[in-house]
Amino acid sequence: METARVLVAADKFKGSLTAVQVAERVTAGLRRVVPGLAVETLPVADGGDGTVAAAVAAGFERREARVTGPLGDPVTAAYALRGDTAVVEMAEASGLQHLPDGVFAPLTATTYGSGELLKAALEAGATTIVFGVGGSATTDGGAGMLAALGARFLDADGKPVAPGGGPLATLAEADLSGLDPRLKDIDLVLASDVDNPLTGPKGAPEVYGRQKGATEEDIAVLDAALAHYASILGPDTAALPGAGAAGGIGYGALVALGARFRPGIEVMLDVLGFAPALARATLVITGEGSLDEQTLHGKAPAGVAAAARAAGIEVVAVCGRLALPPEALEKAGIRRAYALAEREPDPAVSMAQAGPLLEQTAESIARDFLTG
Repeated sequence: METARVLVAADKFKGSLTAVQVAERVTAGLRRVVPGLAVETLPVADGGDGTVAAAVAAGFERREARVTGPLGDPVTAAYALRGDTAVVEMAEASGLQHLPDGVFAPLTATTYGSGELLKAALEAGATTIVFGVGGSATTDGGAGMLAALGARFLDADGKPVAPGGGPLATLAEADLSGLDPRLKDIDLVLASDVDNPLTGPKGAPEVYGRQKGATEEDIAVLDAALAHYASILGPDTAALPGAGAAGGIGYGALVALGARFRPGIEVMLDVLGFAPALARATLVITGEGSLDEQTLHGKAPAGVAAAARAAGIEVVAVCGRLALPPEALEKAGIRRAYALAEREPDPAVSMAQAGPLLEQTAESIARDFLTG
């Protein structure tokens, strides 16, 4: 019988466990049933928050920079570097995690710090930058990011337009001539799990504005302001997949920085060295906090399962809550999913006890899949 080798390639359980902790807990549970089991861990992310942590777990060096947060205050943001490849996560600089509880600024939050973080990666010698976008507090079309990199956005009086998406309604001139010249010589990969356009019914303000505190009136203001901004910078790019990612920062990267869009999980699996790890495995365990309809649209578990199925390797999933029927799991390439909610139906308790519950769940997986 072939010796079992398990690859644990799961994303975070948002609000309870990081991807690294998920891997540790699953490994502990498996080995309690099968002592000495060969387990390889590769925490994964899809471009959103947790992307830098996944890169560091895979051997990248963690670097930090002081940058401008979404409300204009300084924050410490991390990026990851290995050789001349950097992984930059916009949420580190411009993410919702930098907003105080209950404080939102949908019209004025800025991506300026994301531009500063890209600049830090350039200064560290990166020539390939994987730019993971998601979890943003911003809807400024990437204007703040571009301003930090040397672009100028002026109103009809020749004065700089104020930060945020709302003030872009007053934009009269966009001058990109001052953009950092090093940007011309890098490969910038826009890594995102969403392919929304910039504006309209599926655009950034309408689909994601509410989670950033936008009212219906704010959404209308932002949509019109971004449409105006795009009419000056390049309306054709606004409809491209990924332009609406992270409050439109995808648009800024595509239209002005020469970025190329790729699904975040595909990029990250390449960067993290997933293919060689998969080749060593006989069983893959993936997962995230909630396995639901969104999972099937570019989230990490779906990407892991698709790659494993193509290689003919069986996949099981772990999650906090399961909202997918067996047929949807099968279609995604997941043989079976194990939810913590089956052990602890109270969501608050389940999240608080996620670590021990996940270890118990991994014991069940070991009994079901790894013992005769």
